[in-house]
Amino acid sequence: MTGDALLSAVRGPSLVDRIGGTPLVSVSGLTLVPDGVEVLGKVESMNPGGSVKDRAAWGIVREALDSGSLARGRVLLDATSGNTGIAYAWIGAQLGFGVRLCLPANANHERRRLLEALGAELVLTDPLSGTDAAIVEARRLASEQPERYFYADQYSNPANWRAHYQTTAAELWRQTEGRVTHLVAGIGTSGTLVGTSRRLRELNPAIQVIAVQPDSPLHAMEGMKHLPTCTVPPIYDASAHDRIEEVSSEDAIDMVMHQARRGLLLGWSAGAVLVAAERVASKLKRGVVAAILPDGAERYLSDRLWEHSR
Repeated sequence: MTGDALLSAVRGPSLVDRIGGTPLVSVSGLTLVPDGVEVLGKVESMNPGGSVKDRAAWGIVREALDSGSLARGRVLLDATSGNTGIAYAWIGAQLGFGVRLCLPANANHERRRLLEALGAELVLTDPLSGTDAAIVEARRLASEQPERYFYADQYSNPANWRAHYQTTAAELWRQTEGRVTHLVAGIGTSGTLVGTSRRLRELNPAIQVIAVQPDSPLHAMEGMKHLPTCTVPPIYDASAHDRIEEVSSEDAIDMVMHQARRGLLLGWSAGAVLVAAERVASKLKRGVVAAILPDGAERYLSDRLWEHSR
């Protein structure tokens, strides 16, 4: 059975139809933001799978179905820090294909429990090497049994950034009525940053793009990469941003706690992006700063870092 037959499973109303269209909200409680400047957060936790990674995962799966690479009987294989894996897993559960994921063994309790609940098979890798070790293992498995797997390879697959080029950027442009002046996004696979930036700059070349990374290789922002000390994702494009803003784990956690008291629940990486967005806004006289907030707090609640708020 071909990929077209699998794709027929999502004809008509489906959860995949609810990917995207996430709200863009005004972020309160940012004391460094002057009058005349707006900081708006794109709340990607409102996707069906709870994160921005639904967009990339569905983009990758959709292209694979269209090309026949993910035909009936093949298993989707990839490396993940958690969120993309959850997206693959729920989409696979809906469409009826298997999902096998290479995941650092220190991935948090919520992510592993969700993946198991969705039926994904997990291959746990060296926690000290993060997603780099998971990528190596996924490549090994794919090379040993190429007929069994569709290796999605989110770090190299251009369908990742194309998903954001086609959806995230268009939504931001529409939601701000073309007023967006600055884009702030984290560096993980870099698909969100690269795809959104490329399209927004086509619409307005004057838009400034700020990438966000941890200030150290040892950090709490799961899914984010510290480029100087990691394997740089092949889809990363340094020309997609004007500069990089480094954020400490402590500042990211403080921002998460601060926003939680205002009703906006964020994950650690979203906290880091918002710290950077406030810094950017603080130096402006006027402008609209759009911050992409990758996920919410729910899949971090077992983390002892929450004790920081007491």
